[in-house]
Amino acid sequence: MIPFNKPFLTGKELEYIQQAVASGKISGDGKFTKKCHAFFEEKYGFKKCLLTTSCTDALEMAAILIDIQPGDEVIMPSYTFVSTANAFVLRGAKIVFADSGAENPNIDASQIEALITPRTKAIVPVHYAGVACDMDAIMALANKYKLFVIEDAAQAIDSFYNGKPLGSIGHLAAFSFHETKNIISGEGGMLAINDDRFVKRAEIIREKGTNRSSFFRGEVDKYGWVDVGSSFLPSEIIAAFLFAQIENLEHIQNKRKELWNTYYHNLLPLQTAGKLRLSNIPDYATNNAHMFYVVCNNLEERSALIEHLKSNSIQAVFHYLSLHQSPFYEKLHDGRVLHETNRYADCLVRLPLYYELPIAVVESICQHIHQAFVQPNP
Repeated sequence: MIPFNKPFLTGKELEYIQQAVASGKISGDGKFTKKCHAFFEEKYGFKKCLLTTSCTDALEMAAILIDIQPGDEVIMPSYTFVSTANAFVLRGAKIVFADSGAENPNIDASQIEALITPRTKAIVPVHYAGVACDMDAIMALANKYKLFVIEDAAQAIDSFYNGKPLGSIGHLAAFSFHETKNIISGEGGMLAINDDRFVKRAEIIREKGTNRSSFFRGEVDKYGWVDVGSSFLPSEIIAAFLFAQIENLEHIQNKRKELWNTYYHNLLPLQTAGKLRLSNIPDYATNNAHMFYVVCNNLEERSALIEHLKSNSIQAVFHYLSLHQSPFYEKLHDGRVLHETNRYADCLVRLPLYYELPIAVVESICQHIHQAFVQPNP
């Protein structure tokens, strides 16, 4: 079976983990954590970076930082992972789901303004497949209505909007280093802070609500409980693993883009023939090759394609179910029909994409996809 994903090891992970263990400092915020923070801040211009144990934790920190209270409203797409919503639901927020766009699963920025009420506190755009949302439109609304913008950049490392790194545009941003992402640490994430007013408090929230980080820098003579918080920081072992990955970021990205382009060019005739649709990347966005997906014309064709690939030992998978129709939140949704969201939930298929996938295998997968659309249905 050709798997959907396979974690890639650069070769330095165990060496750096051994260094971290030998240092006697493995509980977090040691040498490798600092190296990771410096890399992201210098390469992408984030004002402050804080590694977290997951992207979920980074989102939860963001919800605390903007002081989400019961009854506050947060606008986000329905076509996203549950963590995007959960982070704010945990603080008592009401989630107002927006539909995706017709061209790609990102939030339809043209629909956002109609959803804003006096209780709206934040907009959470999700850069699906690492492709940028229309951030100029979103930031203009945020400025007009004095809202916070938290970028869910879980899939968006090393991707850009009009030359600006994703995660550097909103007030806050959350990244993932889960094993399915471009660069990984098994589990792991990062909060990027682009607004100075959140920097000091973010450190406190991440350290169980204490000013422990200030204490270790010698800024205070003792530390104590000064705010709400939790244990959001990862161990040095996770940071050491991640640093081995980010040292090879450019190399990893080049290979993933080569695989992505091979898929695109081989499957483009099927789009031309109207059999399926390929990923659409707007002029303002770049492609970080996080994912290659196709959108079938209906649920039946999607199911048939996945089954056809499975019968040929290829693991292809669908993605999110619409959050507004989920068992947990359906009763809280306002009843609007989100047509595009539902279409992606029914029709989108993700194809295998990982560093060690040979180009020849991608070409073979494409041949099987072509066969699926010429063979009569049983």
